[in-house]
Amino acid sequence: MKKIIKLEFLILTFIIFVSMGWKGWLIFSGHVPFNADEAVVGLMARHILQGERPVFFYGQSYMGSLDAGLVSLGFLLFGEHIWVIRAVQSLLYLGLLLTTYFLGKEMFSSDKVGLIAAGLLSIPTVNMTLYTTVSLGGYGEALLLGNFILLLTVRLWRRFRVVEAFLWGGLAGLGLWANALTMVYVVPALVFLIVHHRQNIHKMGKMFLWIGLGGFLGAFPWWWYALHHGWYQLVAELTGSAVSVEQVPWLARSGLHLVYFVLLGIPVIFGLRPPWAVEWLAFPLIPFAVAGWGILLFACARLARRQTEVQKGYRLLLGVGVTLIVGFVFTAFGVDPSGRYFLPLAVPLALMAATGACYSQLPRWLRSAALMGIVSFQVVGNLQTGLTYPPGLTTQFHASTIIEHRYDEELIQFLKDQGETRGYTHYWVAYPLAFQSSESLLFVPRLPYHTDLRYTSRDNRYAPYDDLVKSSLRVAYITTNNPALDRLITDGFQRFGITWKEKIIGDYHIFYALSQKVAPEELGIGEKP
Repeated sequence: MKKIIKLEFLILTFIIFVSMGWKGWLIFSGHVPFNADEAVVGLMARHILQGERPVFFYGQSYMGSLDAGLVSLGFLLFGEHIWVIRAVQSLLYLGLLLTTYFLGKEMFSSDKVGLIAAGLLSIPTVNMTLYTTVSLGGYGEALLLGNFILLLTVRLWRRFRVVEAFLWGGLAGLGLWANALTMVYVVPALVFLIVHHRQNIHKMGKMFLWIGLGGFLGAFPWWWYALHHGWYQLVAELTGSAVSVEQVPWLARSGLHLVYFVLLGIPVIFGLRPPWAVEWLAFPLIPFAVAGWGILLFACARLARRQTEVQKGYRLLLGVGVTLIVGFVFTAFGVDPSGRYFLPLAVPLALMAATGACYSQLPRWLRSAALMGIVSFQVVGNLQTGLTYPPGLTTQFHASTIIEHRYDEELIQFLKDQGETRGYTHYWVAYPLAFQSSESLLFVPRLPYHTDLRYTSRDNRYAPYDDLVKSSLRVAYITTNNPALDRLITDGFQRFGITWKEKIIGDYHIFYALSQKVAPEELGIGEKP
């Protein structure tokens, strides 16, 4: 028995070593661009250390500041560096691997299922690798909280414990605030506890009372904010109002989302394409990966029809998938099939495949070959994207938002040398520039980045920066790869009789040394803040 336990420990340690080794290489390779959403997290963390207490991600009423809070602890210990932001995400992913192992062990009564599932996630699909390496404000927390919720669900189904019910509710409430994506775990888990309950009505009522109390306390930041700022915006943004840009009837929109899921979602879920492009990854290995997933998932589905223990776990995991797909198709979030909204499917798929590999009556060589096909494909896909720069592993999927960040230091130095510390730019330049310059260079996002010059004031996330730019006697403008915007700026300067200088550094086009200060709205750009 001790030898078996020791072997399992060694295997799990090896899995963690491989995963964290790959994460570490990505963090320090320079092949993962530092983009604006991640920079906002870094800035929030810095401001938390300075005494601010933001409740939500700057500029929105969803996705709480939990991730920024964790990053602020990292900054406190190691300093304010980009690698610290990503090290925090890697630690969250380490927690995901460990909880996946224990989830497989608890749900299917098998250490082997947990080990295989964790192994499949050690170097996962490119989509999973990307969004668990960089921070977008709470996806790593949502995945980890989801695993804990599933783990507690299985334990509560077997035996009611007050502490676990209270903890279940607390984690669900915390997830509602941190990232509402956690609800794709909460909803099916609640349904599972109701449908498959083993307790009498009295114990069921007691369990849900403690779950409700825990949820109330866990979601304290969420409802406290609602009481002070109103409920409508919070509830609206939970269903995707912030990303709702489609101008078609709901039924037609839902049909489009279903098409997006089939054509773009499924390939990114299984790692066949990167989230930022429509192109094949590790093309020669795709048939082996698809066959591997098909064999093991089909085997798991057959087992769920015959074995009660497998059936319960399978239904819970399937519930997560169904909830996510329904949410994607029928809410505004379905407009974005890039990949981040599909992250919660990774663990259920890994556990299902691991169950098929462990319990199926298929020949051992076939099960082993299926696992090797999946693992080999994922490793090659990660290498193909991780070793290719540009674009590297990037969260940007619109061409107008992709910037060559290797020129950031040169840009920062140039602006400092010229004394241009305030000005105007767009979202994808403003916040990386502010973070990397320790907020000595503040350029507010009042310019459009779309080539058709569309602009939304939601890009302008942090009002105190506006005040500092307004009070500055001089400003500069920074654009990237947008000739139409450049012409609009220079035409406006000429109309006002302003003289200026220009400098191009990589993708950055700087308009500086203006003879007089002028705001974008005076040039007919964007909209008034």
